Amino acid sequence: MAKVAVLLAPGFEELEAVTVIDVLRRGGVEVVIAGLEEAPIPSARGVKIVPDVSIDKLSADELDLVILPGGLPGVENLKKDPRVKKLIEEVRAKGKKCAAICAAPGALAAFGVLEGKRATIYPSLKDELKGAQIEEAPVVVDGDVITSQGPGTALPFAFKLLEILAGEEKAREIAQQMLVKWP
Repeated sequence: MAKVAVLLAPGFEELEAVTVIDVLRRGGVEVVIAGLEEAPIPSARGVKIVPDVSIDKLSADELDLVILPGGLPGVENLKKDPRVKKLIEEVRAKGKKCAAICAAPGALAAFGVLEGKRATIYPSLKDELKGAQIEEAPVVVDGDVITSQGPGTALPFAFKLLEILAGEEKAREIAQQMLVKWP
């Protein structure tokens, strides 16, 4: 079974985080909610989620994918935390994947991950993707990096991640159960 970590920083976008967590867990993926703090993490609109673990307890060896939800100031909190950059670098060094949605591809760009890669981001934040080849698409996959545009693309993003981790058949099965047209 695949194992992923969803990193939550204060000010995360709840729809993007919870949609991904829900779809992946329905599909049998082990999802670890990792907080930059051990206390409940407040979202951009004050919804608090209790993380399973602190980011300090994550190991790149155990993960297949690290996911960064968007939201402000959540993404800024992710960008300035050296533990996030270190984890992303370690995961990629091991040939594993990272994913980001909404404003969070800007964090990947700041970490140097998107250099020469095709990527997407929330439309008004395109300038943050320096070095990337920007695509106007809900979800963009380029090798080990998956990016998406925002809250309205959270379901397609989550199903693309499920397809990558558990296969197209599993993604279609879960989409059918949830009454979602996929792909």
